[in-house]
Amino acid sequence: MNTNTTPASRDAMTGVRQTSDELLQSAGQAVDSSRSYANAALDLAENKVRALRGNVDPVVDMLASRAQKLARQSLDMASEAKDRAQQSLSRAAGATTRYVAEQPLRSVLIAAAVGAAVAVLISASRNHHRDQNRY
Repeated sequence: MNTNTTPASRDAMTGVRQTSDELLQSAGQAVDSSRSYANAALDLAENKVRALRGNVDPVVDMLASRAQKLARQSLDMASEAKDRAQQSLSRAAGATTRYVAEQPLRSVLIAAAVGAAVAVLISASRNHHRDQNRY
């Protein structure tokens, strides 16, 4: 310390030191308190995330089970539709076979007409595509 200082200035310097020490101690306490509060908040958030995760898992399992059930139902419906289509096609094939056996000449004329109609449609489609590609 400087020897030229007066008792009043020494007292003031001591007061400033004490005040700065108290201020540093208060700041340290505030930091410790903030750290404790942040840790408590993080712990609470972690516990809530764990609880939510525990609640979500059963919901995910339930949704997966429902999705599997819907998939099974869809496959069953598709299988039934396929069976109905096969039966319908089988009946149509049987009716066609009987018709051809009962009306052979008419069946040949109908087949020729259908073949000609298909040929005209194919030719028209090719001409249309050819004309479209030109422009």
